Amino acid sequence: MKVSVDSQRCQGHTLCAMIAPDSFVLNDIDGTSSPVSETVPEDQQHAVREAAHSCPEQAILIEE
Repeated sequence: MKVSVDSQRCQGHTLCAMIAPDSFVLNDIDGTSSPVSETVPEDQQHAVREAAHSCPEQAILIEE
């Protein structure tokens, strides 16, 4: 599974980093998110899916 964050949509709500802290890192300046790695380890996939589902802006894109 691969994950990316649409930087045009991300508004820095930080929910993804709260739900999947090992998979997302926040920008210190504007709080926007980016994935730690494009490829998601199997043990983190459930949390990344939950983060994508919880994103108010639907900025997290998952490719199976």
